[in-house]
Amino acid sequence: MLTKGDDFPLHQTPEPVAYSGTDRNFYDRYFFNGYGPDGGDFFAVAFGVYPHLNVADAHFTAIRDGVEYCLHASRELQMERLDLCVGPIAIEVVEPLRRLTVRVAGEGIAAELHFTGRSFPIEEPRFTYRVGPRAYMDYTRLTQNGTYSGWIEIDGKRITLDPATTGTRDRSWGVRPVGAADTQPHGHGVVQSFFWQWTPINLPNRSVFFHLNANRDGSPWNTRAVIAPDGGAPADFFETPSARMEAPLQPGTRWPALGRLTIAAPDGPLTLDFEPLVRFQMRGLGYVSPKWGHGLYHGPLVVEREDLDLAALDPMAPTMENFHVQIVSRVTTSAGEVGIGGFEQLIIGPYEPLGLKEYFDAG
Repeated sequence: MLTKGDDFPLHQTPEPVAYSGTDRNFYDRYFFNGYGPDGGDFFAVAFGVYPHLNVADAHFTAIRDGVEYCLHASRELQMERLDLCVGPIAIEVVEPLRRLTVRVAGEGIAAELHFTGRSFPIEEPRFTYRVGPRAYMDYTRLTQNGTYSGWIEIDGKRITLDPATTGTRDRSWGVRPVGAADTQPHGHGVVQSFFWQWTPINLPNRSVFFHLNANRDGSPWNTRAVIAPDGGAPADFFETPSARMEAPLQPGTRWPALGRLTIAAPDGPLTLDFEPLVRFQMRGLGYVSPKWGHGLYHGPLVVEREDLDLAALDPMAPTMENFHVQIVSRVTTSAGEVGIGGFEQLIIGPYEPLGLKEYFDAG
């Protein structure tokens, strides 16, 4: 089947662009977040395409006065991967790898957000992880910090973004668990666990990125730190796998209480201390959501609003839907810089360095 993509030199196989390999879990996703200089006026966006599941879904969320206002939308893809619109949520690629726009209008929630990158995006190491014999994840991701302009309106109250609003966007594509769960075990006798930390940081004149995927014993299977100066190209970036995060858990949760990141930089160790400001629940974008999980089929087009009282959520709910968080944090460096960034964390199953031996152990 021919689609719009076939008129662009994008093909990776002899087949039309509509066909993306043979793994039913192939996906292609956009992610954005943004926040004011004090961590306020937080917002986030996710947009996913699942060619083999015939689904596209999108989510927008904004936090106001302790409430996370979420808009979810899902439609049938019909194999056209260049229609970047799902109901009330749309993305426009204005200038590839530099400028993008998000527009939202539905269920009392509206927004127009213009993103401009601070430097060229970083390409993270390819994520490949197996559970028993099965390739559970195999994907590539680019990440980019940037500035935002625009506005957000919730139930008639419009807020114009502070000129100092910053944030992060990423693009990832490949294979992840999406859609309905596979009922057959991937590895017999394997106790599955997952540990993830991600800290994209906006400093006054540069960006710092750190991520860690680790096994249950704490050994990393994918990790790297990058320092990217404003306006920089890949040749200007400093990259190293030698970075370490110390982050105790908030009591009774699997959320980070604070953090200290140490990077082996060229001119000596660079330390970055994280002071939590705002908590964002990733379920607002469909992550670990029982109903709005990525790639689930809802019908030709379904749109739903969800309002979350952040103070009322059970951090250890049996569905694990509240495990996955981003903590917007003030970041102070040993070089005297003060910036802001996100501290994302998801821990599923045991993780020995933090004393988590069972699925529902808490800090």
